[in-house]
Amino acid sequence: MNIKKFFDIPDNHYTARQIFRWLWGALQGNRLQAILNATIGLLGVVLGLSSVWAMQRAIDIASGVLDGSLYFAVGLMAVLILGEFAVGISRVWVRNILGVKAQNRMQHRVLARLLRSEWRGREAMHSGDIINRLEQDVKTVVTFLTETLPSTVSTVAMFVGAFVYLLQMDTWLAITTVAILPVFILVSRIYIAYMRKYNRKVRDTDSLIQSLLTETMQHRMLVKTMEADEQMLNRLDVTQQTLRQWVRKRTVFSVASNFFLNLGFSIGFLVAFLWGALRLYAGTLTFGGMTAFLQLVNRIQGPARDLAKLVPAFVSVFTAAERLMELEGIPKEQQGEPCMVSAPCGVRFEHVTFNYGAPGQQPAIKDFSVDFKPGTCTAVMGETGTGKTTLIRLLLALVKPQEGEIKIYSGNGEGKAVANSTLYTLHSTLSPLHRCNFVYVPQGNTLLSGTLRENLQLGNPQATDKQMQNALQMACADFVDELPDGLDTRFSEQGGGLSEGQAQRIAIARALLRPGSIMLLDEATSALDADTERKVLENILSDHHRTVIFVTHRAAVVDYCDQVIAIGQQ
Repeated sequence: MNIKKFFDIPDNHYTARQIFRWLWGALQGNRLQAILNATIGLLGVVLGLSSVWAMQRAIDIASGVLDGSLYFAVGLMAVLILGEFAVGISRVWVRNILGVKAQNRMQHRVLARLLRSEWRGREAMHSGDIINRLEQDVKTVVTFLTETLPSTVSTVAMFVGAFVYLLQMDTWLAITTVAILPVFILVSRIYIAYMRKYNRKVRDTDSLIQSLLTETMQHRMLVKTMEADEQMLNRLDVTQQTLRQWVRKRTVFSVASNFFLNLGFSIGFLVAFLWGALRLYAGTLTFGGMTAFLQLVNRIQGPARDLAKLVPAFVSVFTAAERLMELEGIPKEQQGEPCMVSAPCGVRFEHVTFNYGAPGQQPAIKDFSVDFKPGTCTAVMGETGTGKTTLIRLLLALVKPQEGEIKIYSGNGEGKAVANSTLYTLHSTLSPLHRCNFVYVPQGNTLLSGTLRENLQLGNPQATDKQMQNALQMACADFVDELPDGLDTRFSEQGGGLSEGQAQRIAIARALLRPGSIMLLDEATSALDADTERKVLENILSDHHRTVIFVTHRAAVVDYCDQVIAIGQQ
């Protein structure tokens, strides 16, 4: 049987077998929690069925049908009830403690995969959508693997155990109670088709809301200065209204479906009650047996309800797994030990062409050749759209040229081993493994929330306080000495509380802590006044073991450079 066809799951580039294989791999890291939940569930089944037997026995002793101590029978019931309480507490404990750990582990795995994947200039997914997948889809998958599947084992065990127990007491009633199940199985496909549609619409709209919220907060300064707050709030209202409409439709269908489902189970319970009452009236059934009848019917119908819920849960996890597989499907960039080139080193472009789009479109860079020689300072200038940003991405090996070659080489003519690195070759084709040779200061405010120390440690996690102070001094960030907690001063998002110039100087200091010998600055001094910019440039250029590349519009930088490359005019 075609599983995806039966469950009305839309076709895409992942087969059912691939998704099951992925889910099986995800289960391997969560086996402990799954086994614990299954064990706790089976123990609950044993205690539950034992409670039915104990209650029947106590009632029969009280009514004189059986001989025995009523106090002992009630005491046994109390012990079993306490056991069920303990099982419930254990289930909550495992779910809350191990469940959070399992979600954290999967989020770590997917995020690590994203961070180590190839950078692509035109991302197909909005960052809000990616966050939504990392939160909601990870939670769906982990919950299904660690809770839903293990609970299914205990649910089936309870259903079978209660059915066998009832079968021994009354064959006709046991068969009648489960006879309605095939009807629910036949109707389930219709239920799944509609619920899959509504769930997908709700999830897609929820992703749109998260994307809108993320984008609004990222660009709140633009929103305020454009006085577009009402416009953004109206967009949010419209999207939220769409979400409410789909939630309403899903709720109406779910309520109607549950009504008919519960109606069928209620009819089954009334039939069991009537049959038991007739037998009780005829004297062929004891009061304890009547109580056991009703208890067993509930313990058959309860698992049947849970099994009916498994089908939409299966569809949800199928969709969530596909969405996470799409994230993990982005190709990994080259992995391995970093390849440090002896300082000073240079980078040579040889007839490089790069195009973001399809073949035939205008390349961002075409037949570009230049040599950034070791120990030199180069200014890269050009109008907007001429390829300066693309040049940076090529230098950092974030993208690869379609034509030509980029080579990194040493200027001292000799090779040597560097700690935690492989031996370099004198002329190596530039790759992500060479990224350790670059010191990059991006354009704009790139500080993260956290302490000043944590921001600086992004450049070098092992940096000492003295090294940090030296880097701050070279970046003319002496204002740090006046901060209330020095290196432990905490900032909000994007260095909240600092001016743009202060944030830019901290970013330069962070970059100076890296060991690489090629310094790449993208408008890195744009927020500095002329005197501060001059001091920073003099400090940077005083180290002749660095090859410095300025991507800039500022003519003042040219005075410090050995060559000027007017990109777009080659």
